[in-house]
Amino acid sequence: MPQLSPLERRSALTLALVISLRLFGLFLILPVFSVYARAMPDATPWLVGLALGVYGIGQMLLQVPLGMLSDRIGRKPAITLGLVVFAAGGLVAATSHTLMGIVLGRALQGMGAVAGAGTALAADLTADANRSKVMGIIGVSIGLSFLLALILGPPLESVAGLGGLFGLTSVLALVAMLMLWWLVPTPTPAQAVRPATGTFRDILAMLRDRRMLVLNGSVFFLHALLTASFVGLPILLTDTFGVPVARHWTLYLPVMVIAALVMGAFMPRMRDTARSARVVVGCVVALGLAMAGMALATTHEWLLGLAAAVFFSAFNLLEAALPSLVSRIAPAHLRGAAMGAYSTSQFFGAFVGGAIGGLALGALGLHGVFGAAAALTLAWLPLVLWNANALVGARSRAIGDAPASD
Repeated sequence: MPQLSPLERRSALTLALVISLRLFGLFLILPVFSVYARAMPDATPWLVGLALGVYGIGQMLLQVPLGMLSDRIGRKPAITLGLVVFAAGGLVAATSHTLMGIVLGRALQGMGAVAGAGTALAADLTADANRSKVMGIIGVSIGLSFLLALILGPPLESVAGLGGLFGLTSVLALVAMLMLWWLVPTPTPAQAVRPATGTFRDILAMLRDRRMLVLNGSVFFLHALLTASFVGLPILLTDTFGVPVARHWTLYLPVMVIAALVMGAFMPRMRDTARSARVVVGCVVALGLAMAGMALATTHEWLLGLAAAVFFSAFNLLEAALPSLVSRIAPAHLRGAAMGAYSTSQFFGAFVGGAIGGLALGALGLHGVFGAAAALTLAWLPLVLWNANALVGARSRAIGDAPASD
């Protein structure tokens, strides 16, 4: 694989900073929310799960429209619009004193659906041969922001409260907007390739492509598992193992270091799409086993630690690899719409995972949350097993060049 050019290196690092800064604010809520939300006057297990995952509804509805808008008006203006809406949602949640108010704020945050346009901007600024490397850099930055959020979320909450954390998400979104315009290169017309947005028929044909169905379905299940796990994991650490919230980082830090090492070892293998398909299948199996391990972890801390290390290793690897595969498949003039569809699936999965986690917490108890999440992988595994061969050739064949494998 050729080395990154100076422009590609600058694009990757600065855009990774913008994306990870926004996501850092979003991740700050995860390690503390389900523990402290239980004390709110209108709290129910269902509302706790809904508050964690409801932002996925706005993302689901608006990722494709904002992706298409970015194909027309440019990536940066579309991303800016989404960041402003996201910041407004954070302010609503920060000033709310009920769980339902936080649900409304999180829903508004979800309407700032910029993930697809942001990933498309990264693809615009990168040569095809280097795209997986750039996506890997962005994936590593997201993993680092996730790690820092898990470590810093609890002490920041003890100082500022939940309202302060939500307010901080708004501040970080505005800082990310400034960095977007000051630091991130703007694609040239030749890089952007936006002669016209694809027709509705073009977009439907792209979404029906078997390879896109596999990738969009995979990111749906991946984020459903993540959100469901964080309905239960902070409570599991606090109630079952007696770990104070301020010390939850003692699990997350070594686990995320292991996950980063695993991603570094396996990402080079994802350059070959035949190997990519096998790695995806392996990750799905690993995620299912990890959720089962968390469900069984009642007194054995080593089992919880092992399950968490396996889960986050597989999660981080797929989080970095899947968007790279999408960007290889999509034609340049439909890339924004393709990434929007991908992100729609991602955040719809977050909503479904939060809903399932909340329902399972109320009906089945704490360990039922992880059992329900493990059951999701039983629906995911056939999708990747039966369609793994569809990913072969994705590196060199975009939609429209040749029919997808059947």
